Parts: sequence; structure tokens; C-alpha cells
Amino acid sequence: MINQLVDKIKKTQAPIVVGLDPMIDYVPKKILEKAIKEQGETLEAAGTAIWEYNKGIIDAVSDLIPAVKPQIAMYEQFGIPGLTAFKKTVDYCKEKGLVVIGDVKRGDIGSTSTAYANGHLGSVQVGSAVCRGFDEDFITVNPYLGTDGVKPFVDVCKQEKKGIFVLVKTSNPSSGEFQDKMVDGKPLYELVGEYVAKWGEDCMGDAYSYVGAVVGATYPEMGKVLRKIMPKTYILVPGYGAQGGTAKDLRPYFDEDGLGAIVNSSRGIICAYKQEKYRSFGEDNYADASRQAVLDMKEDLASIF
Repeated sequence: MINQLVDKIKKTQAPIVVGLDPMIDYVPKKILEKAIKEQGETLEAAGTAIWEYNKGIIDAVSDLIPAVKPQIAMYEQFGIPGLTAFKKTVDYCKEKGLVVIGDVKRGDIGSTSTAYANGHLGSVQVGSAVCRGFDEDFITVNPYLGTDGVKPFVDVCKQEKKGIFVLVKTSNPSSGEFQDKMVDGKPLYELVGEYVAKWGEDCMGDAYSYVGAVVGATYPEMGKVLRKIMPKTYILVPGYGAQGGTAKDLRPYFDEDGLGAIVNSSRGIICAYKQEKYRSFGEDNYADASRQAVLDMKEDLASIF
């Protein structure tokens, strides 16, 4: 799958992943009101509205980008109907030829970690049938429990030819409370980066490992160091746009050929119609606003190469 991701990035010339992280107040009134009229003020209506909202954005941008990243918490808050919307979103994105990165940030040990990996990347046996759960192409993984917590995911990745992105240096303001602490003379995030590189050594694609890393756009100097520590690791970069990361901050995350990283934007794209810059599109044309935001982001990123 890492080879497919790289190929799609080359084809679209857009190292962009759109974060499908819907909140109910992001959904245009017409979509939400229709769902409520049909299903009442229920979680089912919320799930339906979110799915319709997502579908509009996917249809508008799928030819421009290589990948999407639905954040599962934004769906879980609406219970089972929300998870149904998550699954429908994953399946539809794959039908449209997009690589799907499930932002689930799972991490545990032993059979529990294996169960997470099977549920999101692999399969389970039900009688004589092999059944797949959410079936994303990649997921994000929390390494706090160490190798015991990551190895089950890597094992499933090997079996399925899928991938993970391990949290190394996250974009949030308080990430340094733990991630920047010195351990054996180096910051903890560097130590995690070394482990990511090691975990990925025996599950390589053509040029990059199935084991990727999450490194926030808000810490470009750290990104520069981590790029050197993890030369065969694809980097998923959150924090661009709404969180303050800029295009000029991103150059250190990429290799000389412009590969090696993919940049996430969530609110900046899916809520573009609410921004002053795109307000002229209007609420009914929210998906067209999202498409223009992708085009603008693509142009912005191209300026750094």
C-alpha cells in the first residue's frame, strides 16, 4: 500500500491528505435539516447528515488528491450511527480510488493490539467466512506501550501489505511535556523515531517502509532532524493551516525529490465555505469551496520545491 500511496502522490502531484473530521456544526443546514426531518433529532440523523456532507466533499476533491484521513472520534461521538457513517466514508473513498488513512491512534499490547489491527487493517474469521471490519489502508498508532504495542500492527501490515503511521512528534502545543523530555541524552521523540526506523526495516515497499511516522508541521526544526533519523519512513504531517503550520515550514519533511511526506489539512478544506476567502461560494456550494481550498493548498505546497 505504501507503493500505491507514493504512486498516487506522483500522479496527482499533490502530497495532500484531506482530514474528514466532521463536526455537526460543519454540516450545511440544508443537509442537517433534511436528515432530521426524515429521522428526527436522533443520532441516526446525525450519522446520515455527516455521511452526506462527507460524500459531497469526496466527490468534489477525489480527482485532486491521493488520500483522505477520517478521524474516528468525530464519528464515535455519534455512537453506532456515527461508526456506520465512518465505515460508509471509508468504503466510498476506496471506491473513488483514494488511499484511506484511519486516524484511530490505537495502541495496546498482545491480543488487544492484534484485535485493533485486525479490526482496522486485517480480518476476522466468522465460521468459514473471512470478514473485514473497517478495512482502512493505513491507521495511526500510539507507541507509548513500546514494541509490544506496535509489533501486532506491523505483523498485520506484513500480511495485508498495508501500513501504519506511528505518533513521533505531534503538532499539539503540549506535546513537549513528554515528547521533548531528554532520555539518554536525546529527546524522547528522537528515540521513538529511531524505533520507527527499526520497526520498518523488515517491511519495506519499493522505496519506503510500511511503517510511517506522524510529525507535526508546527515543529519544522524537529522535523528536519527526524527526516534524517528515518530516511525510509513516510511522514504524515498534521498541523498545516488551522494549527499554524505553513508551507515554508514543510520543506524539511520532504526528500530532495519532493516525496517522503504527505500533509494533512482538515478544517481548512472541509470547512472552507465558512472562511472569508471562500465565503462567496455559499453554504449550498460547500463542496466547491473545498475543491478550491485543495487547489490553493496544492499551489502553496508546490511553492516550496
